Amino acid sequence: MACLLEAPLRISVLSEVTATSRHYVDRLFDPDPQKVLQGVIDMKNAVIGNNKQKANLIVLGAVPRLLYLLQQSSSSLQLRTECAVVLGSLAMGTENNIKSLVDCHIIPTLLQGLLCPDLIFIEACLRCLRTVFISPVTPVQLLYTDPTVIPHLMSLLSSSQRTQEYITQIFSHCCKTPEHQTVLFNHGAIQNIAPLLISPSYKVRMQALKCFSVLAYENTLVSMTLVNVLVAGEQLTQVFVKMMQRDQPVEMQLTAAKCLTYMCRAGAIRTDDSCIVLKTLPCLVRMCSKEHLLEERVEGAETLAYLMEPDVELQRIASTTDHLVAMLADYFKYPSSVSAITDIKRLDHDLKHAHELRQAAFKLYASLGSNDEDIRKKITETENMMDRIVSGLSESSIKVRLAAVRCLHSLSRSVQQLRTSFHDHAVWKPLMKLLQNAPDEVLVMASSTLCNLLLEFSPSKEPILESGVIELLCSLTQSDSPALRVNGIWALMNMAFQADQKVKVEIVRSLGTEQLFRLLSDPDTNVLMKTLGLLRNLLSTRPHIDQIMSSHGKQIMQAVTLILEAEHSIEVKEQTLCILANIADGNTAKELIMTNDDMLQKIKYYMGHSNVKLQLAATFCVSNLIWNEEDGSQDRQDKLREVGFVDVLHKLTQSTDPNLSDRAKTALQQYLA
Repeated sequence: MACLLEAPLRISVLSEVTATSRHYVDRLFDPDPQKVLQGVIDMKNAVIGNNKQKANLIVLGAVPRLLYLLQQSSSSLQLRTECAVVLGSLAMGTENNIKSLVDCHIIPTLLQGLLCPDLIFIEACLRCLRTVFISPVTPVQLLYTDPTVIPHLMSLLSSSQRTQEYITQIFSHCCKTPEHQTVLFNHGAIQNIAPLLISPSYKVRMQALKCFSVLAYENTLVSMTLVNVLVAGEQLTQVFVKMMQRDQPVEMQLTAAKCLTYMCRAGAIRTDDSCIVLKTLPCLVRMCSKEHLLEERVEGAETLAYLMEPDVELQRIASTTDHLVAMLADYFKYPSSVSAITDIKRLDHDLKHAHELRQAAFKLYASLGSNDEDIRKKITETENMMDRIVSGLSESSIKVRLAAVRCLHSLSRSVQQLRTSFHDHAVWKPLMKLLQNAPDEVLVMASSTLCNLLLEFSPSKEPILESGVIELLCSLTQSDSPALRVNGIWALMNMAFQADQKVKVEIVRSLGTEQLFRLLSDPDTNVLMKTLGLLRNLLSTRPHIDQIMSSHGKQIMQAVTLILEAEHSIEVKEQTLCILANIADGNTAKELIMTNDDMLQKIKYYMGHSNVKLQLAATFCVSNLIWNEEDGSQDRQDKLREVGFVDVLHKLTQSTDPNLSDRAKTALQQYLA
């Protein structure tokens, strides 16, 4: 019988809760202001720590009424303040609560409330705004809609420690773009927030520090300004250095290290400055050790990776600090079965977030190994490292996959690793799998790595070729993303280098002449340069040159003409003239140049160009056309003499550039032999 009673019992309990909640909402409409105030106070006590009650009150329409009472000038200051407190408490609930509050226009209403002169009411509004803005579901743009809001918040900073804490926290959470940084900077964020770094309140100091970290991130103007700021007569960088001392809370050490990292990366502090080498870098390495919490280890590793990414010297220093390379191996074993975590909640949290540690370790390894051969060797020799990368490439988390492929890309810059670890672990297989179906950012990194695996000295080149990669790379060249087009064509260029005729024919067939010529007019210079590189590699060795030119000569000559006539960089034109020199080296292909008077005039023009590189390439082309030992050389020499090439060659023998004068002399010798 007990079973039968369960359902009705649940319904009655639910209706009781709803009835109680309705009673709270009904009291907000009482004509007696005193009863309304008491109702709001009772509601405040009822919702503390009770998410169910919060959700019920929101569903029953408490929010619009509370906002109405908060805005009424007829409401007492106490009532308006209590309304702000209750709204702040409702905002402490779930993300759905926040969405409901934002939909009811809580943000503009509370911002309007900040114009009231009463400090206690202002603090209640700010506390609620802070809670709403730190939620990931709140559109931060709402802070910037009204241009009077930021300057007003700046003016409230000096009112109390609470206003300082809440406003700086709002700023640090709502500064997400360069535009946001500019708005805050232009309204005096630096001079208004800097004094808060020596506030007696830890919370204020901490939020001010977080503000500076988001303001300085990838922002040269802010970073350059920060370097010159004084706080109580002390340079700001020194204030940050003191905040990194071991006796400070870890959160403060880490955020101060981020500020200095971002200032360094923005070019405001040199990478060899003692505050980076002796303070920031060791502090971040320290954060990677076992005794820190998971999120501290993640943030420490990711910030360190960012700090040293462009600087080989910092990479070398970090690799020998506190056994960092070995320390990072622990990131893959966490949490272990013998974990020291006794707090079940913490263990549950860490199990859910352990992938973030792996992601951070891959990122840091990628940064460490991006330049130095010895560091790469050290990384690949770390226990099971290559196996871990291979596993990382197929993890469910897209961020881990991206970090793992970034790490692989960094290591693939090493000739030695391509020949050993990469070959032993057949990393090309999971890499190819990753390329089949991945978001663009993963594809860019994976295809960059593939470019390195296709270099001629890489043992992986053959098996990759056999796996049908050409079609895949040709499809990348049709991508909307310039980075993917570059990588697709780059990989094909590497593949065509000293390749068999069969491979070259397959590349031309799969790519199609239409697409090849579309790439030769690509607006992205990198794509154009790599396409010219591919063409140059396809047109090498005489039988290959003659075969490709016999079937595609007309279009290739047309493309060469267009490039030489258009506004292009010296590098592009040099590469194009080198292709022409390759064509001139063919047995039958050279006739396509000899019978094209317009092309001969172009070669002559570039021999007299002001740039030596172009003169050299054009002269090389002439050498190939008139080389003595080849059939028909006499006729070609005569024709070029008629067109005036010999005179130009004589002039070039007087060039101040030794390479150019030597090449001109070599060409002239063909006429004497």
